Amino acid sequence: MKFVQIVDYKTAQYDSVDKLMDKWVEQTKGKRTATHTVTGKDRSDGSHYVEIVEFPSYEEAMKNSHLPETDRIFQDMVALCDGMPSFTDLDVVREEQLNTATARRFFHEIAAGGNLDALEEVFAADYRDHDIMKEEDTVVGIDNIRSDVTGYRNAFDFTFDLDRQISEGDDVVTLWTWTGRHKGDFMGIAPTGKQCTMTGTTIFHFEDGKIQEGWWHFDAIGLMKQLGAMG
Repeated sequence: MKFVQIVDYKTAQYDSVDKLMDKWVEQTKGKRTATHTVTGKDRSDGSHYVEIVEFPSYEEAMKNSHLPETDRIFQDMVALCDGMPSFTDLDVVREEQLNTATARRFFHEIAAGGNLDALEEVFAADYRDHDIMKEEDTVVGIDNIRSDVTGYRNAFDFTFDLDRQISEGDDVVTLWTWTGRHKGDFMGIAPTGKQCTMTGTTIFHFEDGKIQEGWWHFDAIGLMKQLGAMG
């Protein structure tokens, strides 16, 4: 179970605290178990800060706390704070990456499932698409992605396995495996009935909860070879 520790403190010397954190990151390379940190500043009190530190588990957090470097940096931090920082330990009981869920919705519900009516809910009206299979570097508009999905669905019965997803900021990266049976014309290739697989990576950039831009990288040559179009 994931674990989060919240450190609440007040200081008039945040720049010095920030440098301490940089020092801790440098000194604990290859040792620390913390996976993600976020520091926030209270809008109503400029001396009030909250740091959120994520760990894979409570046990891993304890390993992190017992590092000698962590203890030394903490003592230096206390000297810069107005009073003793407070700690809140939380077991994560629910975690939801909303942009990641939206990306999954495209692959499963729209592309493989055929619910093209959901395109407007998922993509921005001026969505920008970058696809290695297209002559143009950038194509704008939802109609483009609608045409792509329709073309693939007419040519193949297919599914997506989402092998891995990584979310950072407004970007979601999806590593996927596509499996399809060739049932209709595809780029001038008559139906072969062949079962094909293809791996790829898609990066979606989100704005206001919708996909604003997408980059597609996939094994197009491998697919064409499986269809007999290339030796």
